Formats: sequence, structure tokens, C-alpha cells
Amino acid sequence: MFTRERTEIAVIGAGVVGLTIALDLLEAGHEVVLVDPAPPGMGASYGNAGTIAGYAVSPVGTPDVLRSLPSLMFSRTSPLAIRHRALPSLMPWLVRFLRQSLPRAADHNAQAIAALLTDAGERWDDLALRVAGAGILQRRGCLYLYETPAAFAKAGAEMATRRALGVEVDLIGPDQLAELEPGLPAGMGGAAFFTGATFLDDPGRMMGLIAAAVLPKARLLQARAEKITRGLDGVVVEGPGLHLHARRVIIAAGAHSRALARSAGDRIPLDTERGYHVEWDMAEPLLQRPTSPTARGFYFCPMAGRLRVAGTVELGGLHLPPSPHRVQKLVDGARAFFPGLGEPDRNWMGFRPSLPDSLPVIGPSTGGAEVIHAFGHGHLGVTMAPMTARIVADLVAGRAPGIDITAYRPGRF
Repeated sequence: MFTRERTEIAVIGAGVVGLTIALDLLEAGHEVVLVDPAPPGMGASYGNAGTIAGYAVSPVGTPDVLRSLPSLMFSRTSPLAIRHRALPSLMPWLVRFLRQSLPRAADHNAQAIAALLTDAGERWDDLALRVAGAGILQRRGCLYLYETPAAFAKAGAEMATRRALGVEVDLIGPDQLAELEPGLPAGMGGAAFFTGATFLDDPGRMMGLIAAAVLPKARLLQARAEKITRGLDGVVVEGPGLHLHARRVIIAAGAHSRALARSAGDRIPLDTERGYHVEWDMAEPLLQRPTSPTARGFYFCPMAGRLRVAGTVELGGLHLPPSPHRVQKLVDGARAFFPGLGEPDRNWMGFRPSLPDSLPVIGPSTGGAEVIHAFGHGHLGVTMAPMTARIVADLVAGRAPGIDITAYRPGRF
């Protein structure tokens, strides 16, 4: 069936970023059509760790990562790995990533990330109230776990850097850690306790509530947008069975945004991180708050009726099948802390949009402000969604955003 429609604003992508943008635009009185082949709020918006990670100011690329990159990326069990079959297509991205991991670039990127994370918790408090989801938002903080005293001793310098960027964090020793999380094994080195952090105990349910607030007022076209063409009176979005004419288009399609941006005139070095999670159903949580064993690159995520273990970074594009050994790595890592865990009840793989500098692309297209980019948030799509929506709403209204968005503009490449 061929769909030919018109609207004021087309939002391409119905993940957390696209849904939150649509909500802000609808509340400002705009007409909105959402375009996405998948049900709203699925993909990485559903499968993430659930953390509102206002503390996550460090880019993926840092001098420490640069020094250990060969061993990290070519080990099957590394927290950061690369699919060998994807290496040729990833090379241009990797070259940029190496440059962005140098000290000056990494410092700049950390400051730009921190600016987008300002008041992330408060913005989510507001969003949760607007969609009747306050009960899903838990205020218990988050832990970075260090398994040895030596690892804990090294954490002080990194946490000092985070404090300088506005992050609230306490370093706590083994005794205080045991009081906070008595279910953890004895003998841990300590933890960084991000006291003000919040988390979603059911990201899928929260996505459903945001979608429920949006869809009575916005149309949803379940179609794949593949091309954007500017005209004298607006922009045409096309794909199989789709022809949508809009005065403005917002590209918020996450990992699927690169081709759309290119058709709008912007060459963005976007690639894909493949994220995984496994889940065990349980009536009582083993932990009270998200806890990340930092050396292992994943999170324990206590969620409603289940424990989710999510994380690791695998660079492998959109088309290769899931890696069973990455799933097994999560299972083995979880059992190292909780040996009684049996076989997981389910597992999942999804796609995160990844830029070499770990910064999203937010701002008008270089070809004209009738197209606005809002994608590439990496691990922080959920956390940054309310801030991104506010920036996009300001741009649509012709207002200057509340923060300087120069670092996120598509023209930086």
C-alpha cells in the first residue's frame, strides 16, 4: 500500500529521542507525523541498562583506551571488540576514533558530553511526570564497582575529573559497599557511588507511556524512510510505500540515520555499536541499584521482576548476525558475582548509533534548516533524550537553544 501524506513536521525515528522530540513539539502546538518501521520505543530504547547516566561524561575514546586499543578490539572477550568481517568498512571510522582519543580531543569531548547531561535527572523527573511514569523512575544512585583494592586506588583521579565536570560522586570502601549492596560477593575493592543518579526499572514500559502520550495526537506511519529530498515548499520523505511531504523533517533514526543524513546533504561518519543484554526473571532483585563492574564493561540492572545484565561494545555494523560469545560473556560475567544464576530467560541484541567523538549530531543540516539532525547519542540516548528534545523544539521555534550546540553540529565533520 502506498502512503502519500502531508504534515508540518515529520520525525523520522520513534525511539526514545524521536518520541520525546515529538512530545515536546506536540505540546508546543505543532502537527507531527512519526515515521518508523518498528513499533515505537523498541530497539536500543527498550534494551538498554535503564540508567539516567548524568555521570557518564567520559567519551568512549580516551588516551587510556588508545593505549590498550589493540588488545581490546581484537579479543573476542574484550568489553570493546570489533567484528573482523566489518573491519574494512569500519576503517575510516576507526581512524577518526583514534584521533578523537588523543588527550586534547578527549578533554573537549568530555566537556561537550557534560553540557548535554546538565540536569539530566531533573529533566527525566519532569518527563516522567508528564507521561504518568514517575513510579518507573528510581532514585537510588548507581555504582561503578572495582573488584580489587588496586583498581579502587586508581579510581580517584578519574572521579576527580568527573567532579570537575559537575558530577556528584563518592568513593566508598568495601564496608560501606557491603552495606549498600549486601548481595555482592565479599572482598570487593570498593566503588564509586553516583549518589544523585536515577534509573528506569522498566525501560520498555516507560517507552510505552511516552508513546501513549504522543500517539493520540500524532500520526504514526510504520514505514522505512530511505530518502529525503528538498523542494520549494518543504521536504519529501520517501521509502517503500511512503511519500510524505513536510515543512520540516527531524532525523532521529538512531543507528539508521547515516543514509538519511547523506540524502539531506550531510556526510556523517556514523557507525554502529551492537549492544547485548541477558535477563533472569526473579521476584526479588539481587541488587538495589545499577552496578557496573568497570573492568568487565557491563551493568547489573535491577528491573521489575527480573535482573538485566547489559553492556559491552561490539563494532560490527547493522547486518551481521549476533555473536553468541558476546551473550555468553555476559552470562559468565554475571555468574562470577552470582554463581547461583541458571540459564537466562532471554537475550537481546540492538544497535547503538556511534560517532568517533562520542558526541551526537544535533542541529540544522548544512543544506538548510528545514532538516534538523538529532541522532548519534551512543550509550546515552535515554539520558540525553529530554535535553535533545528541548534543543530541537527551540530550533523549530526559532529560539537560541539553552546551551551552545556548536560541538554537536553536523558541519563539524
